[in-house]
Amino acid sequence: MSLPVSSFDKEGTLNSIYVTLLRKAKELRLSSLRKSKLISDPGYTDATSSYIKHVTGPRPALYKSQSPPINDFNFKSLCENTETQCVFAHIRASSGSVVTQVNSHPFVFGRHVFMHNGVISNFSTIRRDMTDLMSFDAYCNILGSTDSEHAAALYMTNLTKHGDKKTWDKAYPLKAMFAALQKTVVQILTLQHKKLGPANTPNSLNFCTTDGTKLLAIRFRNHATQQPPSLYWSEFAGRTLNTKYPGNPDSKDIVNMEASFEDEKIGKHTIVASEPTTFDEKEWHLIGRNCALLVDEDGVEREVRVEYGEELNAKDPKFDGEGMAV
Repeated sequence: MSLPVSSFDKEGTLNSIYVTLLRKAKELRLSSLRKSKLISDPGYTDATSSYIKHVTGPRPALYKSQSPPINDFNFKSLCENTETQCVFAHIRASSGSVVTQVNSHPFVFGRHVFMHNGVISNFSTIRRDMTDLMSFDAYCNILGSTDSEHAAALYMTNLTKHGDKKTWDKAYPLKAMFAALQKTVVQILTLQHKKLGPANTPNSLNFCTTDGTKLLAIRFRNHATQQPPSLYWSEFAGRTLNTKYPGNPDSKDIVNMEASFEDEKIGKHTIVASEPTTFDEKEWHLIGRNCALLVDEDGVEREVRVEYGEELNAKDPKFDGEGMAV
């Protein structure tokens, strides 16, 4: 299980992300489970990367720690003193791979960031075959052992059409990002179908990626009837989560004494999270089953279906009992 949060915001600090992660940490009793939890939080800056030769546009600044956010003083200070228009944050509970910083999400490829909530089923069976589909540089950029990082490398291979690491610094159309992510999903399902046949089990693939100006998130499970893990988006919750504005994410009756803005309207923003992170669930929209949320450079959101062949669905033994895949 993981708890990703991603946000596009024209103004504001990372304070809202800290509040969100702190709430989730408390709900999960993270302090008592720290041995199995990881947190990572990269943010994009507004400035172009003029200090990197031949590279322009936003670049991710990555922070990872094995400390829970309620105990990480560095993380809190960074959130209080950093501004960004795009942020990805993730709390990870290991599904079997080693608990270490390199296995912590998100994963960075040039200007592109990728994270995952869910699991690639029977990953060890198809891991070698997945690497055979990757470009050389994408494969070499895998530092850990998670299924999620392998999916990220395969996505970047598809996005750049097997390009080298120089192609990771480019921005690609949102349509191309979606096509690459959809292809990644189909490749994973196809490998499982060929290697395992009816013994295969469903995946939960809630992938999320950004290049700093556009965002793409999918909510997906290849089962005939089961729902994927929840994934919500909001264009209103930012004001409640941002501590510079009045309001509190836990209750309308709690006064935010730290608010510095009163009547000002918050800018256009989109927040994607595994679960609603404010008390008012009407602020949130559940992404449709096996659908993708696309957010363009202007912050315009739309949902589209993730297309794949129904023959790639699998059965869940705990849900369906023994039998052939459908």
